[in-house]
Amino acid sequence: MSHIQMTKHILRAFGGLVLGSVLSGCAVISAFDDAATPLDVFELRAPPGIQKTSQRSLARDVIVELPRTSGALATDRIMIRPNTLQAQYLPDVRWSEPTPVMVQTLMLRTLEATGAVRYVGREPLGVSGDYAVITEVVDFQAELAEDTDSATVLLSLIVRVVREEDARIVANRTFTANTVAASTETLQLIQAFDVASNQLFSEFAEWLPSALAGR
Repeated sequence: MSHIQMTKHILRAFGGLVLGSVLSGCAVISAFDDAATPLDVFELRAPPGIQKTSQRSLARDVIVELPRTSGALATDRIMIRPNTLQAQYLPDVRWSEPTPVMVQTLMLRTLEATGAVRYVGREPLGVSGDYAVITEVVDFQAELAEDTDSATVLLSLIVRVVREEDARIVANRTFTANTVAASTETLQLIQAFDVASNQLFSEFAEWLPSALAGR
């Protein structure tokens, strides 16, 4: 091979390397641009019309601990399942908080609205509270129906009430709620989440004071 041919060969190889580096760099920039794209934010609120208890508040301090969940739900993205084994997220939208934090906030606000206990919070006022609410988020997603354009929002929580002084579980219950969305459009799905959420957290707020009464 002549010096000229060798030089051309090196330049072609170098040019390919530079082009590959440029394309790779473009892919990285594109990924950063996608990550930086602002998402529409949705927030679920505590059920409206929660009635304050007509009885005297229970002299109990209740700590609602941060719920636990699977990795797929430990995010602020809104999950949708096209089938039982696959988890995806709605594009261009997210919750205002990661799902476990949002569930904790909804439990707190709903229970506070009832006025049923002396104190409810994320952290105790003193060294510890009287009872801790320990929750596992099992389901918090929309599920697509096979061969149709419909979806059902499914929420499911396992809730345990633990007495702090001896770490004994004094009550437990699984709460579930489901609502069929009017369509698979984002706003319709969010409205279905809202309806299911109102049902589930209303039941939670009604159940917890009765679970603590007499203890």
